[in-house]
Amino acid sequence: MLKKFNLHSQQKRILALILLVSFIFCVLLIRLGVVQLIDGAWLQSKAQDQWTRDLPLKAERGKIYDSTGSSLAVSYTTYNIYTRAREIENPKETATYLSNLLGLTYQSVYNKVTNKNQSEFLIKMQVEEELARDIIDKNIKGVYLSQNTKRYYPYGDLLTQILGFTTIDNIGQAGIELYYNDLLKGTDGKSLVQADITGQELENTLSYYIPSIPGCDITLTIDAKIQLIVEQALNKVMEEQQAKSTTAIIMKANTGEIVAMSTKPSFDLNNVPRNDPSVLLENVKNKAVVDVYEPGSTFKILTMAATLEENTANDNSRFYCGGSTTVDGERIKCWRSIGHGSQTLSEGLANSCNCVFVDLALRLGTDTFYNYFSAFGLGQKTGIEISGESAGIIMNKDSAKRVDLARMGFGQAIAVTPLQLITAVCSAVNGGTLYEPYLIKQIVSPDGKIIEENYATPVRQVVSASTSKTLNAMLEGVVSKTGKYTFVPGYEIGGKTGTSQKYENGSIARGKYVSSFIGTYPASNPEYVLLLLVDEPGTGAYYGSVVASPYAKEIFSGMFEYLNIEPDDPTLASAEVTTVTMPDLINKTLTEAVTTLVSLGLSYEIDGEGLTITDQLPPAGTEVKITDTVIICAG
Repeated sequence: MLKKFNLHSQQKRILALILLVSFIFCVLLIRLGVVQLIDGAWLQSKAQDQWTRDLPLKAERGKIYDSTGSSLAVSYTTYNIYTRAREIENPKETATYLSNLLGLTYQSVYNKVTNKNQSEFLIKMQVEEELARDIIDKNIKGVYLSQNTKRYYPYGDLLTQILGFTTIDNIGQAGIELYYNDLLKGTDGKSLVQADITGQELENTLSYYIPSIPGCDITLTIDAKIQLIVEQALNKVMEEQQAKSTTAIIMKANTGEIVAMSTKPSFDLNNVPRNDPSVLLENVKNKAVVDVYEPGSTFKILTMAATLEENTANDNSRFYCGGSTTVDGERIKCWRSIGHGSQTLSEGLANSCNCVFVDLALRLGTDTFYNYFSAFGLGQKTGIEISGESAGIIMNKDSAKRVDLARMGFGQAIAVTPLQLITAVCSAVNGGTLYEPYLIKQIVSPDGKIIEENYATPVRQVVSASTSKTLNAMLEGVVSKTGKYTFVPGYEIGGKTGTSQKYENGSIARGKYVSSFIGTYPASNPEYVLLLLVDEPGTGAYYGSVVASPYAKEIFSGMFEYLNIEPDDPTLASAEVTTVTMPDLINKTLTEAVTTLVSLGLSYEIDGEGLTITDQLPPAGTEVKITDTVIICAG
């Protein structure tokens, strides 16, 4: 029996077929779109990798200059050596030649020149031009060279912590090299040749050259000549004071520019000590911005500025120091155990009397004093262009007791970075304006376009111009105990010394101190401010006036000579500094010793709380300049 033809059934089959074909076509169309539009670039890159061999062309890293245009970090051309095993005709001879020339082991080179499982091997990076020229002249088939660059620091160990260093791949690892790596590194190029499936270079085919783009050049605010003066003085500190470390900063008071900044010990940036990571990390750390410390008496400058601004005391006020004072039942000692007696505000600063500054802090009160901490930028990062900056440590205001506030008045119970302190002091002496400190003067692109240029950036007005003027006169008086313009003969310098004990595990570390000096020039209207710290001096002396001040004098003197700054008093500058013979004070009473030193015109510091001299520095018979400070130990 014949089946009846079902037109409806036939139409269904055709429709299904059409839908199936349409679906397959859509899938193919989508896949083609993915290949063309989404994966196109990736597939093209994979294809190019298969039919080309490329040699990288490292970009020249941007240069770093000082403020006068002297080169601090430059790059020069070196070469990377590659081999392609499939092209090498005599592996043993090639391995022997390359290992001998490049100082490599024969076996390691031989393994690479005979391994045909990989198209290309890197033999050695950053080969100097003389050796590279020898390889080029040999013209060994299968041995290739590509251009690279190597970092070089013309001044060696100058600015170790500021500049930092790079890896062998020219990637910044510390300092400016790390902070601005993306701008300095540039864009690498490459050289390409066509090759067959085995990696053999095809003759008479196209070659491609994509040039590298150099990195940006950076100009710092640092003056290399002043930096050199500073670092020479710090090296002398390390040797003569047997210090654990020493740090110095010179800042322009009216702009925030860092003119010099250094920490010792350091190392030659052309010979980075990578074999001892702990030493490397410690010596590359910029302690001026990373480490915090109790500033001690140098902090009294800020307490005094706040006091003058708030008018909680003036030079008509009188204070009494009997060697100690008591706050909340706790005895706070003055550094001079027999006390300073009755004194004015200026005399309290000149004598660095702790009792006076305890009184000043308590007069200001917690809220007002903490407001000045904030205004001076304490407890806050300055924003300097260096990685790892610390914010300092300030006790929570709600937790601070009166005795804590009292200790803060003379630089205890508060921790700052050296950069924070000098930035705050600059604002106290420059007319009252806090400026952002900065290291970068200018950044220029490879085509000469200025992409960043920094200028003085005022943050806030902290104190008035009249307060600054009064404070500057007081600071000039602090360093002029033996006569006006005598700190550096003929020059008007203001300043303040500091001596603070260190803490370990929450307790005072016996015999461990930070000695410091902060100086301003010219004292009446400061342009430059210098901070010098000596961490753990090891000679027995630890007062800032003995351990830090003499080296600050050397830095100021060298800076004046370099900048051709004429003395404020030419007569005094040209006069020979008077020297006296240090008398024998041992076993004398404290009163007798002080009377003798005053009669000789010598400044002195008293160590101890006794009434009889048990030791002295320098020893009897030593020739001492009348501008120096001596130490007498009272037991």
